[in-house]
Amino acid sequence: MRTLLGPNGCPWDREQTLESLRQYVIEEAHEVVDAIDRGTPEMLREELGDLLLQVVFQAALTERKGWFDIDGVVDAICDKLVRRHPWVFGDEDVTGASGAVDGWEAIKLEEKKDRGALSGVPLALPGLLRAVRIGEKASAVGYDWPDAGGPRAKIDEELAELDDAAMAQDRAALEHELGDLLFALATYGRKQGLDPEAALRKSLNRFSERFRRCERAAQTAGKGLRDYSDEELDVLWEQAKAAERA
Repeated sequence: MRTLLGPNGCPWDREQTLESLRQYVIEEAHEVVDAIDRGTPEMLREELGDLLLQVVFQAALTERKGWFDIDGVVDAICDKLVRRHPWVFGDEDVTGASGAVDGWEAIKLEEKKDRGALSGVPLALPGLLRAVRIGEKASAVGYDWPDAGGPRAKIDEELAELDDAAMAQDRAALEHELGDLLFALATYGRKQGLDPEAALRKSLNRFSERFRRCERAAQTAGKGLRDYSDEELDVLWEQAKAAERA
């Protein structure tokens, strides 16, 4: 990286800043997630390398600013891991994974007690993921339902309010209630031990694959999807689902 940023390095790399690299950090992180979902080892290795490049790239830029270098990044995370695992590196005890999470959050909260419980949740996170993280942070300080029954009842409540807003044709209220419903759904998933972001991503992948099957079937028949009636599109969709199950 230092060579790429050097006097005889790459013109594009030398023009980059911390701000210009932000989009690539997000893009590469999503590509890592995509590789995990696809279950392809070679693809995952490549995407992890691309994400690592972003860390090294930014550390090289901060080194030039006199802030810290890549060793400083590694030292900081190593120190944090030791500090927040006293049941591994110290003499404390925890029970199970949930106990470890509670212990981690308690230490983190103490370290950042002046910043508020929700301060560590990035605003730039995807909405469902941010909803889960906010719920986790609130739960760590006791602000949560005891089980999944609470958010499940909330889903019915928010859905009824969404219907009321739709009947009143109040777009501002409709947006408000839709957001509340999505938050309740994310919370329900969290209380069930599910990742709502991953669940939605898998659902979108299923829809996309079925949609592509319908497109291919239409193309084979020399048609486009717009040439089909609603009933015929339903038949295509059911055929795509059946092919998927097979």
